[in-house]
Amino acid sequence: MIRLVALLLALAVTPAWSQGLSNPAALKEQAPAAYKVKIDTSKGPFVVEVHRDWAPLGADRFYNLVKNGFYDNARFFRVISGFMVQFGINADPNVSAQWRAARINDDPVRQSNARGMITFATAGPNTRTTQVFINYRNNAGLDGQGFAPFGQVVSGMNVVDALFSGYGEGAPQGAGPEQGRVQSEGNAYLMKEFPKLDYIKTATIAQ
Repeated sequence: MIRLVALLLALAVTPAWSQGLSNPAALKEQAPAAYKVKIDTSKGPFVVEVHRDWAPLGADRFYNLVKNGFYDNARFFRVISGFMVQFGINADPNVSAQWRAARINDDPVRQSNARGMITFATAGPNTRTTQVFINYRNNAGLDGQGFAPFGQVVSGMNVVDALFSGYGEGAPQGAGPEQGRVQSEGNAYLMKEFPKLDYIKTATIAQ
């Protein structure tokens, strides 16, 4: 009986990622035609509205990641004033390792990267995984490079504007975090060497 109680307690405190995020191939639910995501951050909340017809593959991936808690406690690790803010590397490097190869194909670019638009980052054609960015300005030059917005910030853009940007571009181009280390060491690296970074408390599908 004691062992059963201990097991139940363990299950109750098991992080959400271990029950879903450890198997990217299983998280392929189709997103609603439109949905909102509330993102509570260390600077306050903002809301993203996603339109599946803008970029269906991106909208589906974002929906599954949010629904399963992927972005909770993640840092805004690349914040460049006047350009964009990037996030989407999991706080736990064990989770990140599961998702680095979980790529989705590109969507056609149907919306422009205007201020407030949210878009998946890429490392080349058909390489989108979990990282996204929010445009601080009109970045229409990204449209021709295949960056397809899937949603936009509809409230709280002032919060997005206020995210800490003092570290600038990431290493080796700048003094900010090195993405390879963020992937392999997670928040332990960021909290030690970049303690001023703002972060997501929770990201949830708004009802």
